[in-house]
Amino acid sequence: MVVVAQLGARMHYAVPRILHRSGMLERLYTDIYAPPLPKPLQTWVSKYGPASFRRWMGRVPANIPEKKIISFTAMGLEYYKRRKSAAAHGSATSAHLWAGQELCRRVIHRGLGAAEAVFTYNSAGLELLEYAQSRHVYAITEQTSAPHRIYGKILSEERTNYSQWTLAPVEDPLHRAFEEREQMEWSTADLILCGSEFVREGIRLMGGPVERCRVVPYGVHPPDSIEPRDCRNKPLRVLIVGAVQIMKGSHYALAAARTLRGKAEFRMAGQLDVTAEAERMLSKHVTLLGAVPRSEIHRQFKWADVFLLPTLCEGSATVCYEALSYGLPVITTPNAGSVVRDGLDGFIVPIRDTSAVVDRIERFVDDNDVWATMSANARTRASEFTLERYGERLLSVLAVETQRERDYANTPA
Repeated sequence: MVVVAQLGARMHYAVPRILHRSGMLERLYTDIYAPPLPKPLQTWVSKYGPASFRRWMGRVPANIPEKKIISFTAMGLEYYKRRKSAAAHGSATSAHLWAGQELCRRVIHRGLGAAEAVFTYNSAGLELLEYAQSRHVYAITEQTSAPHRIYGKILSEERTNYSQWTLAPVEDPLHRAFEEREQMEWSTADLILCGSEFVREGIRLMGGPVERCRVVPYGVHPPDSIEPRDCRNKPLRVLIVGAVQIMKGSHYALAAARTLRGKAEFRMAGQLDVTAEAERMLSKHVTLLGAVPRSEIHRQFKWADVFLLPTLCEGSATVCYEALSYGLPVITTPNAGSVVRDGLDGFIVPIRDTSAVVDRIERFVDDNDVWATMSANARTRASEFTLERYGERLLSVLAVETQRERDYANTPA
């Protein structure tokens, strides 16, 4: 039996739902969650409710009995306030550190019940992992992103080279504390789950215990149906989903859109996190949709011919899984941590390489057969990365690693 402690609703509580379905969930600890609502009310909220309420409605741990869920609502509201304040004044590191420590403190206070293992996420599990180890409870953490130091290095480089895209950085005195907390979690955990080889390689580069890392790619719920399509209608429709910011490579997407004007139409669906000057430059060549609720994002995937994510640093971007499931060839970078296969269901291009992005998009513009083949391959590839298949991979790794731990514990000295 496993206790899961998580902030937010990562992948719509996929891990605790998988564990519950397999009879392995002891308890889910979280900050704020939304109870299931009647379908008519859900529909009304998704269409007419305020954005904050729609986001809250996305935090539903579906099919997990409420008796197994313990939420810390007051803590979650305080965490929201701290993050909102941080957004106005600079770094959110203080809010994240506070939330991770506070979640652990509350979970430890409530106890682990009959759990034989705990499951936490990076930066939000150190004290709980240490507590589990002290009681001989198996300690699991998931590194959901590239290590913080790698992310910070890339961000610093982009801010230096593209200062007009982002506000002047505020010196963050806590960034080292965040890095150290992350690395201490690696040292404490019995098992470190990584969504991609990119994440595992990052841990290796930071001197982390790569021998305890296991790569488990994610999965998404596929669309109920996909309408037949082709990309013979021009211009080619290129979709980008995610925050509009330099770490997502938005400035490189703009350069590609400018070069391909008349050949391709670009849309960006995501919250704007750039300067007013950058927004003006983008709006000349890209349709900026702003933040699009999850309940409506499927319309954008259905509109598109190709999905683009020129990101500089991720863990394993779920938007790439989603794009494949809609039959969209994906153009992205190695740093997306995606399952896209170069030349089969999309293209992998180097980070910061606008000319490579332009070249790959032009291949689709010039040859519909290339697009059609990759679109079919994308749907086939996506069938390997559904939530059900993710559950199979996750449970398989947990079974193997926990059995190895038992065998080791029972080995005579």
